[in-house]
Amino acid sequence: MEKTPKNTPKNPRIDPKQIKGWGIDADPKNDPTYPMRKRMNVGEDPDSKHRPDHLQPEDTEVLRSIERPDVSAVFGTPAPPMGLSGLIRRAAFKYSENEYKHWLPLIVADRVGVVEGIVADLSHGKLPNIWAEKGYDMEWKYNRPAFVTKLATIGAVTAGLVVWLSSGKKKQPKPVKKDYLSRF
Repeated sequence: MEKTPKNTPKNPRIDPKQIKGWGIDADPKNDPTYPMRKRMNVGEDPDSKHRPDHLQPEDTEVLRSIERPDVSAVFGTPAPPMGLSGLIRRAAFKYSENEYKHWLPLIVADRVGVVEGIVADLSHGKLPNIWAEKGYDMEWKYNRPAFVTKLATIGAVTAGLVVWLSSGKKKQPKPVKKDYLSRF
């Protein structure tokens, strides 16, 4: 470990001009995007303070953060929120991005979405290839010790659960109360 001299501050002030590559895009004449802008016939930098005129049309539901009411200029539409995972996502986007109430439901929604996808595959008669989708072939090829450990752990936990669940308290037959006096 390197020792700092006693009179030197912990975080000394650094002149950014001494950093190699600092301000490389400060000079507009030395802009690395110049050839592309010339090819696109764009003379100036786009105005970042105003939204572009031609935005992508919103023809599917797009979930938005409450911190940013506008959608971004470009967004994905192939998987709109739907099903139970969509409900969870809609509920999550009612909260701020700095709260667990936003992120934890989104994680849950991802897992629910996986189950929904497997159910959808099965309902369409397609058996999901879990082995290939999890990438087990590559894990076996390149990370064999961790893969074997993972499978052994999963097997041990599964066997433990099966033993635990199947060893429930067996019902004892109820003792029949003998009524000796009823004979008389």
